[in-house]
Amino acid sequence: MDVDTNQPLGTPTWIELEVPDLDAALTFYGAVFGWDFRTAPEEQGRYTNCLLRGRPVAGIAPTEETGPAAWTVSLATPDVDATVERVRAAGGTVLDEPADALQQGRWAVVRDPVGARFGLWQGRDHVGCQVVNEPGSLVRNDLVTPSPEPARRFYAAVFEFTLDRNEDMPGFDFTFLRRPDGHEVGGIMGAPGAAASAWNTTFEAAGTDEVVERAVAAGGTSPGAEDSLYGRIATVTDPFGAEFSVITRPAG
Repeated sequence: MDVDTNQPLGTPTWIELEVPDLDAALTFYGAVFGWDFRTAPEEQGRYTNCLLRGRPVAGIAPTEETGPAAWTVSLATPDVDATVERVRAAGGTVLDEPADALQQGRWAVVRDPVGARFGLWQGRDHVGCQVVNEPGSLVRNDLVTPSPEPARRFYAAVFEFTLDRNEDMPGFDFTFLRRPDGHEVGGIMGAPGAAASAWNTTFEAAGTDEVVERAVAAGGTSPGAEDSLYGRIATVTDPFGAEFSVITRPAG
C-alpha cells in the first residue's frame, strides 16, 4: 500500500532507529528486508532513508549514545506545537521541543506518563512511510506496558482515540486504539511482567520463518516464530539490541 499524503492525527507515520554503527545497521536491515538506502548529501549526520520499491519506509541514523538501540515510532499530527501542549496537559513529558527538519516537516519527541518514548511528525515534503502493510514495511505499532490504564487515558486525551477491548483475546489485557473515524491505528497491551513501557514496531513479512533465518544469519537473535490469532509472528533483536516484530498475516 502506497502512502502519498499526511496521515490523520495519531496515525503511526514514521519509524526510525539510531545506532552506533550506521554501516553495520544498513548491512543488517538490507539483508533482513531487502531495503535499499539513500542518504541525502545535505542531511547532516548521515541520516539514511530506508527504501522499498524506491519509496521511504524507515530512517536510520548514527548516534554516539551507548546502551541498547530502539525503534522509535512517530505519530502524525497536523500541528506539532498544539499536540505537544496536549501531551503536557495529559501528564506527558517533552524530551525534544518542536523543531523544523529543513523542508521535510516539523517534529518533537515526547514521553507518555508510563515512560514510553515516541515522536510527533507534521509532514511537509516528507509525509512519513510511503509504503505500509506489505512485506518489508510497517504494519502496526503497539504499546506494551505494565501500567495500561494511565496509558489508555493519556492517548485518548491527546489523540482523541476511542478504546475498544479486544474480545478475541480474553486472556490478555489488550485495547485497540481507534481514530475518531473508527480506523484502528494500534493498541495497548497490558503486560504486568514488562520491565518498562515501550512502543513495539511490527513489520509485515512474506514468510516469518525466512525473515528470522535471515536476521540470525546477519547477526541478530530471535526465539523463533510462533502462530498467533493474527498470523505467524516472531520477535527479533538486531545486533544493537533493538527489538522489533515480524508477522505473516493470513491471506484474504
